[in-house]
Amino acid sequence: MTHRTVSGTRPGLPDDALAEVAAPSPDCPVEITLAALRGRWTTLVVRELLRRDTAPYGELASALPQLSDKTLTERLTQLVAAGAVHRTRTPGWPTTVTYGLTPRGRALGPVLQALWDWGELPAQPSAP
Repeated sequence: MTHRTVSGTRPGLPDDALAEVAAPSPDCPVEITLAALRGRWTTLVVRELLRRDTAPYGELASALPQLSDKTLTERLTQLVAAGAVHRTRTPGWPTTVTYGLTPRGRALGPVLQALWDWGELPAQPSAP
C-alpha cells in the first residue's frame, strides 16, 4: 500500500490540491504543523510531554532547566492553541496546572522522529 504522501512519480508529495499552490497557504497541513512547532524549545517541550502521561508545570520546568519560565509558558500556550496540548487547572490552594498531550499532540511523536532522522542524514554538496 502506498503512503498517502506518495503519489505517482513524485515521492513525498501529497496527492492533494493544496500541494499544488504557488505560495504558502495557512490552511496547508505542512504550514499548520510548522506553526505548531515554531520557536526554539517547542520540540523539547513536546518531547517531555511524550515521555509522560501528564506533567505539572514545575516538572516541565525542572526537566528543561535552561528554559525560562516566560518561554515555557509561551510554548505551552502555543501548543494548547494548536490543539496539541491540554491544560488542566486543579482548584484549591495552591492551584496546580497540569499539561498533557492530546491525541493530536501524541501524533507529533513520529513527526519529531522524522525530523530527527532527516537531521542525521549527511549533507550532500550542492550540484555545480
